[in-house]
This record gives sequence, structure tokens and C-alpha cells, in this order.
Amino acid sequence: MRNVIIIGSGPAGLTAALYAARANLEPLVIEGLESGGQLMLTTAVDNFPGFRDGIMGPALMAEMRAQAERFGTEIRAGDVTGVELGSPPFTVRLSDEAIETRALVIATGASARLLGLPSERTLMGHGVSTCATCDGYFFKEKPIIVVGGGDSAIEEATFLTKFASQVTVVHRREQLRASKIMQDKAFANEKIAFEWNSELVEIKDVDAGVVTAAVVKNTQTGETKEIAVEGVFVAIGHTPNTTLFEGQIELDANGYIVPGEGARTSVPGVFACGDVQDHVYRQAITAAGSGCMAAIDAERYLEA
Repeated sequence: MRNVIIIGSGPAGLTAALYAARANLEPLVIEGLESGGQLMLTTAVDNFPGFRDGIMGPALMAEMRAQAERFGTEIRAGDVTGVELGSPPFTVRLSDEAIETRALVIATGASARLLGLPSERTLMGHGVSTCATCDGYFFKEKPIIVVGGGDSAIEEATFLTKFASQVTVVHRREQLRASKIMQDKAFANEKIAFEWNSELVEIKDVDAGVVTAAVVKNTQTGETKEIAVEGVFVAIGHTPNTTLFEGQIELDANGYIVPGEGARTSVPGVFACGDVQDHVYRQAITAAGSGCMAAIDAERYLEA
């Protein structure tokens, strides 16, 4: 029987672990198959407070992990295969065992939807990004493209015009799905151009290790063309990692955990933090903040 099990090892999960460990709750972190979360896919992180010269994403996660372990957090490799949240104690199932816990913190995050191109993965963090707020600063006076046509894509494209010399939106249809006010804003922006009925089929240059161009294909004519760019932002949405919890906890229409007061969820004793319950901010610092909230809420729940 554990006091607290934390599922997930990104900024939210490790901050929750740090606070729970310092409260002598001896937390167990199940780190998941993608240890460290989305920051493991990025390079320089310049907007996390306390690192004035920036820090590499994996290095930041290594520091957070070591800090949590320093106070007694146990971190276990592996993936959770199932949970039973009917009533406490809750059961967390791994491939080789089942563990009971008095309180549970869900920090499983969300996964950015990708196009599935081999070059996309290879160049992630080297010109390819899924977060304009995180990486826009690195593209001052550089041409870039944004893939997508929804609110998030157009919001990112508009934001990126603060830095980039030119932003080309690549959308597979001939009209955007974004709200009219967002569209009007984008159409009025001289820095934003559009490639309609087009899809990104290749990102160059893998051999050079940086983005030098994007190859787009017209979905109607089949013709391809190369656009010289130095950055590619994929903005086709995120998928919260909540499959484990379907039918056991309240989720919204998009699959995100519905947050209650603080970090509480619809199940007493179960708390959620980070991107699994946040589809608005999706930043390492906000994830860490909500991890702190989840640990404090869990501690107060156990005391009561």
C-alpha cells in the first residue's frame, strides 16, 4: 500500500513527486514509456525561471528527477496498463504487478499530434516544433511554415509573426476551420501567406541536421513544390493521454480530465496536473505549478 502514486514523469509529475516527498508521503512515480514528457523532444528551454542562460530540455528533466529522488521519491520504469478508481484504495496495474494507493496523481500529459514524417521526428527540436510559445523566439527574421487550419494553428501563426520574417500556413483544405475572428486577424496580417489544398510531405535537410526547406503537395493537382524555410511548426492539435481513465473519471469532449477545485477530479482522492487537464497553456512552468497543487491537495486529502 502506497500513500501516493504519481503516473507520469514530466514537469507536472516530478514537481508533484518533489512536494509529496518533502511531505514524507514517500511517493512512487511510474514514469511511463516516454520518460520526461514532451520536454525530452525539445532542445533549448529559455523560458523556465531560474535558468537565465537557458537549459536543454532533457537536462532540465534530469535535474527535476534528481531533485525529486533526493527527498525520497521512488521512480519506477514501465507503463501503467490499467487503473481501478472505484473507491480508495485505488489499484494501479503494471505489466507485472498491481499496486494499491490511498491517493493517485495523474500527470500523463498530452501528446502533440504529428504528421508521421520520418524527417519530422529527426528534426524535432532542430527547426521542427509543436510549440510556438516555447520556440518562436529562435526564429527571428527567419521564414517558417505552420501546418494546420484550426484555432491553435492560426493563433500560433499570428504569434509567430512577432519573430519570423514570413509565416506560411499550409492547410489541406481551401478554407480554415479556425473561428472567424482568428481568420480575419490572420488574413489582415501582411506577414502571413497561405498554401491552400496542400499538405506537408517532406522536411529538408535531415543530413544537415537543420530545417532548410519544406516540400508541400497540392491535394488537388498532385503537384509538389519546395518552400525555403528555416522552421516548421506542426499545429494540428494534441491528444491527452487519458485512455486509461475513460469511464472512471470525468473527461471533456476532447478527452481532457475535467479539473475541479485545485487539482481535484471527479473522483475523491484522485488528482490531475499538467497537460492532461490543461489544453490552454501547455507550458512546462504551468505544468510544474499544477503538480505542486496536486501534491498539496493529495497531502490534505490524506490528512483528512
